[in-house]
Amino acid sequence: MRKFVYRFDEGRKEMKFLLGGKGANLAEMTRIGLPVPPGFTISTDACKDYNEHHGHLSEDILREVMLHLAHLEKASGKRFGSTENPLLVSVRSGAPVSMPGMMDTILNLGLNEKSVQGMIHATGDARSSLDSYRRFIQMFGDVVFGIPSYHFEQALVAIKKEAGCQSDTDLQPTDLEKLIERYLDIFLTESGRDFPQDPKEQLMLAITAVFDSWMNPRAVIYRRLHEIDASYGTAVNIQTMVFGNTGETSGTGIAFTRNPSTGEKEVFGEFLLNAQGEDVVAGIRTPVELSQLRTQMPEVYEELMTTCALLEDHYQDMQDIEFTIEKEQLYILQTRNGKRTTKAAIQVAVDLVHEGKISTEEAIMRIAPNELDQLLHPAFHVDALASSSVLATGLPASPGAATGMIYFDAASAVKAAEMGSKVILVRSETSPEDIEGMAKSEAILTARGGMTSHAAVVARGMGKCCVVGCADILIDEQEKAIRTKSGHILHEGDQISLDGTTGQVYGEELPLTEAELFPAFDEWMEWVNEAKRLHIRVNADTPADLQTALHFGAEGIGLCRTEHMFFHEERIPFVRQMIIAENIREREDALEKLKQMQKEDFCALFRIADGRPINIRLLDPPLHEFLPKETGEIEKLSQASGKTVTEIRRRLTELAETNPMLGHRGCRLAVTYPEIYKMQAEAIMESAMEIHDEGIPVQPEIMIPLVATQAELALIKNEIKTTIQQIFEKERLILPFDIGTMIETPRACIVADQIAQDAQFFSFGTNDLTQLTFGFSRDDAGKFLPSYEKLALISRDPFVSIDQDGVGALVELGTVRGRMTQPNIKIGVCGEHGGDPASIHFFHKIGLHYVSCSPFRVPIARLAAAQASLLEHRSMETV
Repeated sequence: MRKFVYRFDEGRKEMKFLLGGKGANLAEMTRIGLPVPPGFTISTDACKDYNEHHGHLSEDILREVMLHLAHLEKASGKRFGSTENPLLVSVRSGAPVSMPGMMDTILNLGLNEKSVQGMIHATGDARSSLDSYRRFIQMFGDVVFGIPSYHFEQALVAIKKEAGCQSDTDLQPTDLEKLIERYLDIFLTESGRDFPQDPKEQLMLAITAVFDSWMNPRAVIYRRLHEIDASYGTAVNIQTMVFGNTGETSGTGIAFTRNPSTGEKEVFGEFLLNAQGEDVVAGIRTPVELSQLRTQMPEVYEELMTTCALLEDHYQDMQDIEFTIEKEQLYILQTRNGKRTTKAAIQVAVDLVHEGKISTEEAIMRIAPNELDQLLHPAFHVDALASSSVLATGLPASPGAATGMIYFDAASAVKAAEMGSKVILVRSETSPEDIEGMAKSEAILTARGGMTSHAAVVARGMGKCCVVGCADILIDEQEKAIRTKSGHILHEGDQISLDGTTGQVYGEELPLTEAELFPAFDEWMEWVNEAKRLHIRVNADTPADLQTALHFGAEGIGLCRTEHMFFHEERIPFVRQMIIAENIREREDALEKLKQMQKEDFCALFRIADGRPINIRLLDPPLHEFLPKETGEIEKLSQASGKTVTEIRRRLTELAETNPMLGHRGCRLAVTYPEIYKMQAEAIMESAMEIHDEGIPVQPEIMIPLVATQAELALIKNEIKTTIQQIFEKERLILPFDIGTMIETPRACIVADQIAQDAQFFSFGTNDLTQLTFGFSRDDAGKFLPSYEKLALISRDPFVSIDQDGVGALVELGTVRGRMTQPNIKIGVCGEHGGDPASIHFFHKIGLHYVSCSPFRVPIARLAAAQASLLEHRSMETV
């Protein structure tokens, strides 16, 4: 018979896809003898069965749950729903891949009007028993019936005001009894029914709510952001409750076995006395540092430190551990590989290698390529910080620097970001519903919460700058304003800057500087280089871009777009004069001036490249893109060229195209105006010779774009070779160079064996190849592609990650056919896919030589290439 439910002592950590990450780790900790409250896990198979039965729990699942609940009653000596000594449980989700805060949890399940009296009788503690009941009503109402938590929070604030209390923990049993009555009234008003008193009904409703939470909007958004497979489903963990809210010898907290921001080898965490776990995660109360537990409960502290060391050694990775203390008895509720900043992830991985715990290969595999993005972006300029005053200071939850306009709710933040604004999301504390706003924001600022609050954990996972627990500010979310202790007021849309490394907040926009890398990163990237097979180049047109890319480990330029050099303010007039020229003499006069300008650019690039290959694409876009459209610009061109406005407008009409992306561009320009590519070839080779004469090696590669036939390439290649030969003869010097083509039309892929007869290299331009294969305009696809993704008509935007079945198949076909003619032909990719990890794995698999990407994607591409190589070796070893 199919099994759906497992006791904790029946599982192991390797069973996470069946038991979920939380359930597998609870089973593993139980197996190794840690103090884990007993319980059982309803598997992800049950979630899939539930969905297959359209949200209905089958009889098999119900029967197994009841059998395991009876076993839990026997083990605990308590009875579910008892009026004398009730068994209470927590109901928690547990996805196979960690999704912190995205799904739902219910604590204290099993309480009702009668059992709460039994709990008071059994424990002799009316305050904690009633506190547990009011918490249960709120969590159950929120998770199962969708009652917004603010209804309950408003009632709590009112009771505290009536009782003259500052903190929840100051409320007395009589106050809590009043609060419970108000909570029950809220439940009835908002749900239309009385609060369920049958614990078994409570349990069934909670289980279905957790299964339903797998598809709630915030979980769906989180999975999309982190590329988590929706078919996994979630498990449900039913666990005996332990109580951290039973006085000053009880509490709850979170411990990281290493610092999640820096990676430093020290136990890092926070705790709250007289609290339950949700108080820490939700940021309702600001916790204290874990080190204070040493003085308050030294024996518990030492046991926790021993447990931290044991779990890190067992899992061979930094752990994030949730614990509860009930009357000085320590219980471990969860362990998982801790969310951390990328800097911390690399530092931890390198340290674990040095400690002999993992291999360099494992260290490479532990960091997702896109996580490197957060290392490579600016920090605040030191001079700007020196002259700026600090508005407020909070806890530095996730490092980095950001500046932007403040918005007070997720929806407004998303809307502003989509309009092009840089946004900082400001909240009293974040909740899982804020996930999309957090993803769209540059940074997050909260007034409450600690280093392990929802905002902190999610921001670190996203690589977002984050400052939490900023008690120096009061956030009025209704009035959309921030008030500081000094009386400063900021409104929605005002600029602030956050430093996630120091926790400081500045009430102005501050300039940013480039990020600084660190020794562990350099050492780790050396291991990455040793592992990868693909070479990584950069798409760069300026010296600054090339220098940035070389700093990040680029091995040359894979795409230098010469048209970008023409758009400079002092150059565009000559480009325009060249385009409107009536005859070849006029055109060559303008081209000669442009040639000198291009030589300056090429010399700078060759000098910086210092012998690395530079692949230069000859002019590609339609000529009309360079021409003026406004009357004033047309009149300027008239004065500079000596032609009338009428003559220029006539030329504009002649050059206008109905479908310019498929029109007079790329190699077609060289067919009609061969003097353009002749000028560019001269500029490239004369620049190469100048730099060669300086004693610097050069490797020029000349790329002819948009070729569709061998005849086109042969014609243009011969003209370029003739031009270069004339330069060699004149200078009495010969330099090596390659001429190849950009493969970006489907026909070129199909006849690549023919084209390879005249090409020394192929560079696949996958942006245009995607556009021409799908028939999607990449400039207009944003109007419909989001709907395609939402309806699962495509799995990912094909302009972001290559369509392996279609466009990828053409790239593979072109590669195979090109090598049929030239086995050693050099082949790379220079489209935006060259910086996408999934695409890089595909390019590695089909045996390309290199990929080229934007400067800040270079480390990401290097890591993706290394991981592709290591995965290939692993698969070969298992065959």
